[in-house]
Amino acid sequence: MTDQAAPFSELTPDHMLTALESVGLAPDGRLLALNSFENRVYQIGIEDGPMRVVKFYRPQRWSNEAILEEHAFSTELAERELPVIPPLLIGGHTLHHFEDLRFALFERVGGRAPELGDPDTREWMGRFMGRIHAVGAIAPFRHRPAIDIDTFGVEPREWLLASDFIPPDLREAWESTSAMALDGVRRCFERAGDYTRVRLHGDCHVGNVLWNEYAEPPGPQFVDFDDARMGPAVQDLWMLLSGSREEMSVQLADVLAGYEDFHDFAPRELHLVEALRTLRLLHYSGWIARRWSDPAFPSAFSWFGTQRYWQDRVLELREQIALMDEPPLWGLP
Repeated sequence: MTDQAAPFSELTPDHMLTALESVGLAPDGRLLALNSFENRVYQIGIEDGPMRVVKFYRPQRWSNEAILEEHAFSTELAERELPVIPPLLIGGHTLHHFEDLRFALFERVGGRAPELGDPDTREWMGRFMGRIHAVGAIAPFRHRPAIDIDTFGVEPREWLLASDFIPPDLREAWESTSAMALDGVRRCFERAGDYTRVRLHGDCHVGNVLWNEYAEPPGPQFVDFDDARMGPAVQDLWMLLSGSREEMSVQLADVLAGYEDFHDFAPRELHLVEALRTLRLLHYSGWIARRWSDPAFPSAFSWFGTQRYWQDRVLELREQIALMDEPPLWGLP
């Protein structure tokens, strides 16, 4: 049971090059696949020009309106001199169509993962996240969904239970544990109360940040807004934290020291940190299962569906259930 047949089966090198030629580019034949599973992303050589990055969007995932909304958000951020990489405007458009393909082009940028063990780097990251959210709070997305309990928890859980990926002898354990985990998520959201939803990056892990000392200005550059959604600001902050509770508290203090220079942070959102982590775990398993007909997924996630995988997921959710009943970071009531 998967969402669709192999989605990129016709995306051959010749087909890609012809698609690029359809928007007036002259590719020189150099193609380097970049690390991406949801879409297909390549570094391409252009005759008499700099190398570019092209993203071919997964069919049926986003509507054209939702993709354009993401493009408009990253462009708005770039126009306000934030270090993001927006899609290139070619022929008056950022989203291009060739036969059944939809694609966008971007500047190629270099860099390394940020060193989040450094307090100055964490504060630097916080400043830019504060600036991004200040812009994100100006207007809502209208075509992109929110990060919430239903879309990231309830729906993927129900989808997995309707599939045959969970081993029969672990199904009852995973079903009951995931139900208790969602109950814990709901309690966290109740404790957080009303919170403001802003436009988010949505997937702000270190793999989507390039640190470049030679950029102008130097520092982080945020890439891949493909998962941009509406949600609580803390969604873009908690993935910058790791380690013990004490270590994460110190890290969070550094991030917020920079963040609040540009945007207010509501402390009650800290009740959501472990809840959002739990939702991401459920969503991740559902995401792999839904993409299983894509040949890239069985190859990359060969351990998915094994006895060990689902045993680990049950243990992981049980740990999250306990963590969600603890006081939030900084000991807020």
